[in-house]
Amino acid sequence: MLRTALALTLFTIALTLHTLPAPAQWQLHDTHTTASLRGIDNVGKGVAWASGTDGTILRTEDAGIVWQLCAKPPGGEHLDFRAVQAVDNKTAVIMSIGKGEQSRLYKTTDGCQTWKLVFTNPDKEGFFDALRRVGSTQLFVAGDPVDNKFAMFTSRDGGDTWFIEDDPGLDAPATAGIFAASNSSLTNLGPYLLLGTGGPQAAVYRVVPNCDKSGACSIGWKSADTSITQGQPDAGVFSLSARFSTNAAGRMTGIVVAVGGAYKAPDTSANTAAYSLDGGATWSPATTIPHGFRSAVAYDATINTWITVGPNGTDISTDDGRNWHALKPDPKFNDTPDADQHWNALSLPYAVGPHGRIGTLRTSTLKP
Repeated sequence: MLRTALALTLFTIALTLHTLPAPAQWQLHDTHTTASLRGIDNVGKGVAWASGTDGTILRTEDAGIVWQLCAKPPGGEHLDFRAVQAVDNKTAVIMSIGKGEQSRLYKTTDGCQTWKLVFTNPDKEGFFDALRRVGSTQLFVAGDPVDNKFAMFTSRDGGDTWFIEDDPGLDAPATAGIFAASNSSLTNLGPYLLLGTGGPQAAVYRVVPNCDKSGACSIGWKSADTSITQGQPDAGVFSLSARFSTNAAGRMTGIVVAVGGAYKAPDTSANTAAYSLDGGATWSPATTIPHGFRSAVAYDATINTWITVGPNGTDISTDDGRNWHALKPDPKFNDTPDADQHWNALSLPYAVGPHGRIGTLRTSTLKP
């Protein structure tokens, strides 16, 4: 009886420790700006870029100790730059949002001292939502539907010239859209793109190669429903992140995590996360869900952990999106009471948010 009671006590303690919120370890930075930031790209070796409202672009070359305010692009002083994708400390492409010609792409090759306008949305009803770099020279832009089809553009020369993609399968339901909330509605699994959408159907579109017997291949898109909140304009898939994994049979598979919900109900936690173990073909709802709407998700391979953020907090998962638990500020680091909150976008270890908010996640403290 004593042994049974002891075992039950130890199990209860272990369960309690597993479900207790863990420290967030967010270190906040002084950015000298009040812009709302939604673009962030960690290049590595201490270099990262951020972007936001009122033509704001920031750059660090010392891992966030100093954030330099960049020159504003010509004609872009009042644009909202929701995305930045960089190659190094000199070269980056930024994306603004807005209807028609307000959706633009600029490029710098001199460390953001000067910018060149390289592309403007060709559709007067179009709207850019996400910018993704795949490899050193290929970039993609996804946009809201035009003529009932999601818009997709690509550059193969580092962003200097752009072309319209017309791959089959990007047909959009009526009133569907893409959320330009964190520049992570478009991601990639190796060379294959994945696109999260919202509105009447919270779907994930994925690129699928179609090859005939001769070996000739073409590219198309297929969509799959998720369990994430849908059916209203403010709800759907806001962010995707993906990684490769090897299953028990030794076969390579793609794990994809999706987060979102309804951004007008940030504290509603139902149906805010889902995961796929087959590269986005089929989806399962998370068993233990994040504790609110989430706008961004990312995977840290060094600690085998997924991080997701939103207006009301931060959550992590160590089992590929099946279960999430909250992170909280850590008093020993003198974290502010809201250090885990008010985040829009991720490029680990960085997160960005409103009022010039940039933070670094102390991922070393989250290691098992």
